[in-house]
Amino acid sequence: MNAFALRPWSLGLALYAACLGSAFAATPAAAAPPPAAEAAFDDGPYIRYGDGELIARWVCAGKVLERRYPAARWPVRVPPRCGFERPILVRAPAQPPADAADAAAARIAALSDVHGQYDLLVRLLQAHGIVGRDLRWRYGHGHLVVVGDVFDRGPKVNQALWLLYSLEQQAREAGGGVHYLIGNHEAMALGGDLRYVNPGYQRSAAALGETYPQLYGPDSVLGQWLRTRPAIARVGGLLFVHGGISPDYLAGDGDIERGNALYRASLGTPKAVWQDDPRLSPLYNGKTSPIWYRGYFTDPALQREQVDAIAARLGVSRIVVGHTTHHHIASYFDGRVIGVDSGLKNGESGEILLVEDGRFSRGALDGGRLPLLPGERLRDED
Repeated sequence: MNAFALRPWSLGLALYAACLGSAFAATPAAAAPPPAAEAAFDDGPYIRYGDGELIARWVCAGKVLERRYPAARWPVRVPPRCGFERPILVRAPAQPPADAADAAAARIAALSDVHGQYDLLVRLLQAHGIVGRDLRWRYGHGHLVVVGDVFDRGPKVNQALWLLYSLEQQAREAGGGVHYLIGNHEAMALGGDLRYVNPGYQRSAAALGETYPQLYGPDSVLGQWLRTRPAIARVGGLLFVHGGISPDYLAGDGDIERGNALYRASLGTPKAVWQDDPRLSPLYNGKTSPIWYRGYFTDPALQREQVDAIAARLGVSRIVVGHTTHHHIASYFDGRVIGVDSGLKNGESGEILLVEDGRFSRGALDGGRLPLLPGERLRDED
């Protein structure tokens, strides 16, 4: 094991190592897609921390390219080859940040469920002045929240991850923030459930001689970074979480900081392991966990008083969630809940929630601002 892998930053390394074998024994390997469904694309980089160096690999025009970069001081610049088109400044492995009680913010932009639709993500961020034409942070002291599910479905997951990784540091230097939250598809993909992984990534992983989850293992730059992400965050008096905080979850432990610590330590745990662990099953079960819950939009028995009580217990004015797809960003329970999954995953349209000095609006792809609209009751999904 290399020197970096022994550092204390990897809270879940022991758990990951213990269950890695069962991840793929317990979860059937995804069947190879038929030739017509296979899609090749330039991909990368996948960067690992080595012993005093970084090891970067790409799959360019079907061929593996590897480069090594000395890591005598941080950050280390990795120039583009193919895949992500910008240079990457790789930072040293870091401890997960402590969960702040709240992050004050006069301006907040939030979206969710990117699902590999990197081009739409960039269009929205540029249209609303969050990044410039050069893809660098232009939002000053503002905060960008990505409410989970960058992984799966689309063909540019890795580009979206590197963009958010880069913007996080740029935002911090400008006095703002980027908050990327764990969603159910991060948990699925890293835990070996590959049903929704784009076929192109299956081919890239095979070319690199690894499984798809191993590309984001704890010794990789993005894998280590992902294992420092929270699942629940408070920003500007709002609570952000991918699925939602259900009454059942809150009736259990319900503590945000402890929940985030468990998510960070267990990200990548396969279902065969977490479903039998009483500490982890409330985090990953498919109905009432924070990354899977849909009840705000689908449960006809849920009352405004219950939602008010959840918000009051958590000390926030509103709850902002993704996961459940709407035609547009939608308001529920008189604005107490806002659903920001506006269908980006389909690759055709999408919106971004904008909060400016307490005023809420929907940001369109053309840069226009639209009022929040009430949502409709939705049918439960798998």
